[in-house]
Amino acid sequence: MFNNTDHRTELNGTDRLIVRRGQPFTINLNLRSGSYEPGVNQLQITAETGPQPVEQYGTKAVFGLSDAIDDTRWSAAVTGPPGDIVSLSICSAPDAPIGHYKLTLDSNAQFELILLFNPWCPRDTVYMDSEEKLEEYVLAQDGIIYRGNAKYPIPSAWEFGQFEEGILDACLRILDENPKYKRNPGKDCSGRRNPIYVCRVLSAMVNSNDRDNGVLEGCWRDTFDGGISPMAWRGSVEILRTWNSTSCLPVRFGQCWVFAAVACTVSRALGIPCRVVTNYLSAHDTNANLVIERYVDENGQLQNISKDMIWNYHCWVESWMARTDLKAGFDGWQASDPTPQEKSEEVYCCGPVPVRAIKEGELTFKYDTPFVFAEVNADVETFLKYKDGSTRKITATSQVGQKISTKSVGSDEREDITHLYKYPEGSDEEREAFKKAKHQNKLLKQPVNSGLHVNIKVSVEMRKGCDFDVFAVVNNTTPVEKKCRLVFASRGMSYDGSIGQECGFKDLLNVVLPPGGERKVSLRLSYSKYCNAITQDNLIRLGALLIDYSTRDAVLAMRTIVLENPEITIRILGEPKVNRKLAAELIVQNSLQDPLEACCFCIEGANLTAGKTITESVEPGQEAKVKIYFTPTRSGLRKLLVDFNSNRLGHVKGFRNVIIGK
Repeated sequence: MFNNTDHRTELNGTDRLIVRRGQPFTINLNLRSGSYEPGVNQLQITAETGPQPVEQYGTKAVFGLSDAIDDTRWSAAVTGPPGDIVSLSICSAPDAPIGHYKLTLDSNAQFELILLFNPWCPRDTVYMDSEEKLEEYVLAQDGIIYRGNAKYPIPSAWEFGQFEEGILDACLRILDENPKYKRNPGKDCSGRRNPIYVCRVLSAMVNSNDRDNGVLEGCWRDTFDGGISPMAWRGSVEILRTWNSTSCLPVRFGQCWVFAAVACTVSRALGIPCRVVTNYLSAHDTNANLVIERYVDENGQLQNISKDMIWNYHCWVESWMARTDLKAGFDGWQASDPTPQEKSEEVYCCGPVPVRAIKEGELTFKYDTPFVFAEVNADVETFLKYKDGSTRKITATSQVGQKISTKSVGSDEREDITHLYKYPEGSDEEREAFKKAKHQNKLLKQPVNSGLHVNIKVSVEMRKGCDFDVFAVVNNTTPVEKKCRLVFASRGMSYDGSIGQECGFKDLLNVVLPPGGERKVSLRLSYSKYCNAITQDNLIRLGALLIDYSTRDAVLAMRTIVLENPEITIRILGEPKVNRKLAAELIVQNSLQDPLEACCFCIEGANLTAGKTITESVEPGQEAKVKIYFTPTRSGLRKLLVDFNSNRLGHVKGFRNVIIGK
C-alpha cells in the first residue's frame, strides 16, 4: 500500500502495485534458505512489458543488485538489514515504456506491476516543476470545460474520474487496441516510452472514425437516435466503462468537448499532465490555405458553398512534455485534438503540436501545426452572392481564435491563455509570425472602409423561454446621403457553425442614411418562433447585411448569441463526511411558456453517484424539486455535478463544490 501512496497512485486502489517510472519502490522477499549476506548473494531481475520484450527496444531490462539505486536506469538495491526477510528497492528507468510489467527474480519468483509516466521525476520527459499544477493537471478528478460563446463563456463541470475503479485498465486497453499495436506490438510497446507517441495514439483512438475500436463515435446531427446525446454526459467514467465492457464498441455519441474530456482523463490516468482548452470562433480550414471562405446571399443567409467552417467554439487538450524531437524552446504545453476533423498520416488524429510553434508561426514542426495554426489564426473572406450569380467581396468583421480558455489552477475561475497561442493583434511579433507562416492574406490585408458600418447590439438578458429584442445599428460616415437595403436575419445554429431554421427576419428595402446619419433597427425574437429553431446548443446566429444601392458595396455584421438556461439551485443538507449518507436538494424553475415533460435529475462526481427521475410534468413558472441521497466515499474537495433533462429545456447543467470531511 505504501508504494502506491509514495507514487501517488493509491486512489487507483491498493490491491496491486501501480508505480511511476524513475522512482524507487520496495518489495519484501522471504528467503526460504538462510539469510541474505551482502556481497555473497546475487540476484538477477528481469523486467518485461508487451508480448515481444527485447532489450534493444527498451521493453526488457535485465539487471542485478547494486550498492545503491541508480535512478537513470533499471536498478535494484537491498535497503534493509541482513536477515531472512530482505527489503529490496527497485527503480525503473525514467524513460521506460509505460504499461503492464512482469518482473522475474532469479528465474523463479514473479510479480506484476503497472508502470506510469512520472511528472514528479525531473528525468521524465513529462516532468512538471510545480506541485500546485500537478495537483490540478494530474491528480484532480474533476474540472471545468468552457462552452457558450466568446462574449458569454459558459463553465460546465466535468468528472474526469481517472482514479475511479476500472478506468486505468480501460486506458491501458486503449493502447492495446490501437492498430499500431496490432500491426507490430513490439515496436508499439517500445514507443510507449515517449509521451509524444502516446498522445498521438490517444488522439486517434478516442474517436472511432478509422474503424479502429476507438472510444467514441461523433454525431453532429439534430437527433441522436441509437445513442446518447453528447449533452447528456457529465463525465468520462461511464463512457470508458461502457467502451471497456462492450468489447470496445464505440460509445455513441460525442462532440468536441466530450472527445477532449475523455482524452484528458486517459492522459491524466497514464501520468501525463493534461488540460482541456476551448477556442472560441475556431476555424476549420479544409484546404490548408489559412483562409475561411464564406458566401452569403442577398437575404444575408450563409450558403453551403465552401466546406470551410467557423465553429462557435472548439475544444481540444494540451499535454505537458519535453519535445526532444524538435529544436530547443518548444517544450511545455502541446496541443492535440481527438475530435475527428481531418486526417493526419492517413488517420483521424491531430497533434501533439507545441503551442509555442503556433504562436511563432513555425508551420514545418510536427505534428499538424498548419491545421492548429489555422484554427486560431485563419483569415475570413466573405463574399456576397447576388441573384444574377455574380459575387463581390464584402467587408465583414470576424476574427477567429478568441478568448482561448481553460480552468485556472486551484480555482474555478477561467484562465485566458490566448497569449500563449497568439501575439497581440497588430504587433510586430504577430507580423513576424505571419511572415514565418507565409500567411499572405493576413500580411497583405488592408482595412476596407466603404463609409457604411453595421453593428449588432443585444439585450443584457436573453433567457430561454422569453421574448426579447436585438438591434442592428447602421452608420453612414460619408459626406453624401446613402440609400440602402438592410436585411436583418436570425437562425438557429449548432456550435460547429452549421445553420438551422429561421427564427426572425426583417427586410427593409428603403433605408435612407443622411451624411453622418445613424439608424437603429430592432428585431423581435419571440419564444414561439425560436423554440423550434434552436438546437441543444441554445445558439442563435444573427446577421445584418447592409447593401448600398448606388455602388453595390455591402457590409456585414454577424453575431452569435447564447440563450441562458434557468439555474439549478443546489443545497447540501447535512454535514458532508466520508461514508455518511448525505442529501442534496435540487430545484429548477420552468422559465418556459410550455409545461416540461419527462423531467429527470441526475448527479455525479468523483466518489459520488445517484440519480432520480420525476415523471410528472412541471407547469410554466413552477419548480421541479427533488431530494437525492448519496454517500461520499473519500474526503476532500469534490464537485457535485447536476444534470436536469426535460423535453423542452434539454440538458441543463449545474455544479457545486462540496468539502467532504474525514
